Amino acid sequence: MIPSMKASMTDSEHSAISASEARRANGAEIAAAPNPEVVPVARRRRFSAAEKQRILDAFDRCANSGEVGALLRREAIYSSMLSTWRNQRRKAEQEALKPQRRGPKPDLALAEKRRDEAQQREIVRLREELERAHTIIDVQKKLCTLLGLPTAQDSGEDT
Repeated sequence: MIPSMKASMTDSEHSAISASEARRANGAEIAAAPNPEVVPVARRRRFSAAEKQRILDAFDRCANSGEVGALLRREAIYSSMLSTWRNQRRKAEQEALKPQRRGPKPDLALAEKRRDEAQQREIVRLREELERAHTIIDVQKKLCTLLGLPTAQDSGEDT
């Protein structure tokens, strides 16, 4: 603070300033209160199907490019959005005109459940078949041992 300013102050102002200077010197300066204003977050506009249809209908009624530009400014949209929406509308119309499959719709959950059950039955069948094959192999080894015939282990082959 400038010394000439200190001379023109009252004692109460002088003590308030010296107290704040003392707090700053001690490092105990109280932080300024945060700003309570909430800053709005920019979000993209979302257009419902009805809004898109309304804007596309207005676009179809436009006779020249000046009207199209006015429509774009009035609705605050870009021309690329119009072209995207026209493509979406064209695809939806094509889907609507495709021949519909007759009969009841397949239940995907039921089909998956049936496939899982079939796979479980196949696993059980293959395990039983493997167990029979191991039993047959064990019997053949014992028979070879009883008859004194060479086995695959004796000749050094892997089983």
